[in-house]
Amino acid sequence: MSQTISDDFIKSVQVFSTGSGGQHLEHRYGSRLPSLWWVLTSKSWVEIPINIYLFEHRNELVLFDAGLDTAIGSDPNYVSSSIGRFFLRRLFRLHIGPDDTLTAKLNGLGYDVADVSKVIVSHLHFDHIGGIKEVPQAELLVSGDEWRQLSDPHPEREFILREHIEVPGAKWKQIEFAPTDDPLFAPFGGCYDVMNDGSMILLPTPGHTPGSMSLLVRTANYPPLLMVGDLTYEVDLLMKDRVPGTGDIGQLRSSFAKVRALKEQLPNLVILPSHDPTAAEVLMTNMPL
Repeated sequence: MSQTISDDFIKSVQVFSTGSGGQHLEHRYGSRLPSLWWVLTSKSWVEIPINIYLFEHRNELVLFDAGLDTAIGSDPNYVSSSIGRFFLRRLFRLHIGPDDTLTAKLNGLGYDVADVSKVIVSHLHFDHIGGIKEVPQAELLVSGDEWRQLSDPHPEREFILREHIEVPGAKWKQIEFAPTDDPLFAPFGGCYDVMNDGSMILLPTPGHTPGSMSLLVRTANYPPLLMVGDLTYEVDLLMKDRVPGTGDIGQLRSSFAKVRALKEQLPNLVILPSHDPTAAEVLMTNMPL
């Protein structure tokens, strides 16, 4: 599976945002303080985009994540849990307007939302699944480990909002990672070939959530790209083994090490977090001439 990709499977790669937000510095860079302490007391914020990655794969459109739902900016009860609403206001500052829909953003890039065939959901947090109602025709790929969190008594306490995930008609597909002896992917314990052509490979990278996953994109016209979701918020933090303020520290460090090992094998690998404000610039720098 790790053979050189010679066919031009992927015509273009783009990134766009459905709104933006603010997160505490402690959230982004980590803190020795208990998370509840800094969530309730921190006054330091950093602005972040809510990025979605778009791939034109031959005649299909594939998204990595689905961004925010504009209703979260207008509906005070978007989060049905009162505890969830309380902590949402203290953990995030969301900036989203009526024109920040997935449909409008794709139209602005010259695409029709009806042509989206797949949405790869890195994890189930509300800022990564908000646009799924706009793509009822699309297959929604999520890891089995991530989906199983919906069986927990209160997934909303982790900002996994069941009412906005289990929407009528949504075509969710739980994936399981196949064992592999490929030296690129074996350290991850398995992989999943999205398009069955080696161009888009999903890898388990738990830590931010138990079922978080990353997407390795390989095509003739780009260096290899790794979309890591919220595994880290900045590439430099991952390379320095500096974990964020939320998530499972042990799992995060394990996934960090696997990604660093992958980069050792693919030295020109470009790592792209979901909330990286430099993502568009990085992609532009690595675009084919």
